[in-house]
Amino acid sequence: MKNFYNYLNFPGNCRPAMEFYAKCLGADLQVMPFSQGPADMPKDPKTADMVLHSRLSKGSAIIMASDCPPGMPLQQGNNFAISVDCDSREEVDKLFASLGEKGQVKMPVQDMFWGDYFGMLTDQFGVNWMFNHTPKK
Repeated sequence: MKNFYNYLNFPGNCRPAMEFYAKCLGADLQVMPFSQGPADMPKDPKTADMVLHSRLSKGSAIIMASDCPPGMPLQQGNNFAISVDCDSREEVDKLFASLGEKGQVKMPVQDMFWGDYFGMLTDQFGVNWMFNHTPKK
């Protein structure tokens, strides 16, 4: 395992929140809007500028965030996840299976459009987890 990260979700105001945090923390910010998602992802003009993924970094400190997609209501308490950056696909599968025991799969582990191996779940205690492996290039 390489790192744990906080992953925040917002109800449509991710960009201004992350820009604010970047300014306050003197950090670098990368933002990908829904309009730049994969070709097979449904595109809705109302959500085109919403944030699909953002990454704030300063040194080794990282905060990631996105807007909740349409149809995924945001409730206080489900607006964060612990993101685990794994060393291998096998580690993703092992952690996904163990932490997912008695939990609920939100997105099965799979190869993603950005090139990583990724999955999401909510554990039996209501904590959201994201598991990611970036293959070496």
